[in-house]
Amino acid sequence: MPRRPPSPPASWLALDHQLCFALYSSSLAMTKLYKPLLEPLGLTYPQYLVMLVLWEQDGVTVSQLGERLFLDSGTLTPLLKRLQAAGLIERQRDAADERRVLVHLTRTGQTLRQHAERIPHDIGCAVACELDEISRLTQELKALRQRLAAVTTA
Repeated sequence: MPRRPPSPPASWLALDHQLCFALYSSSLAMTKLYKPLLEPLGLTYPQYLVMLVLWEQDGVTVSQLGERLFLDSGTLTPLLKRLQAAGLIERQRDAADERRVLVHLTRTGQTLRQHAERIPHDIGCAVACELDEISRLTQELKALRQRLAAVTTA
């Protein structure tokens, strides 16, 4: 018969001891930090994430974008409409399979990348982290995300 783990001390229920709150509040702070850096580009943080994917690989499907960003189509579609209205992307039905919609950068969207290239450096400076520390933290968070996904999809 499996043993029950010992009861956690009451202090474990303190807000500042919660991993979920540390992640949530860090995410809010990070988004707030990005806001003034993205305003000159005319992008919101979620739009910036879409553009990052497209700068890596242009011509992906909407479903591929959603998988990469962990967003459902109900969230992603309005983002794409705004990016298209801003002249940064084009959406086209795939000629081979009309159920699929391909997303491509416009020339303006491609050019915007040059203006965004300074953002990772600016973030590193703002949080006083060297690039190797940022890389390590990113890898640790990705590993945590994978473990969470394994538990939540089981």
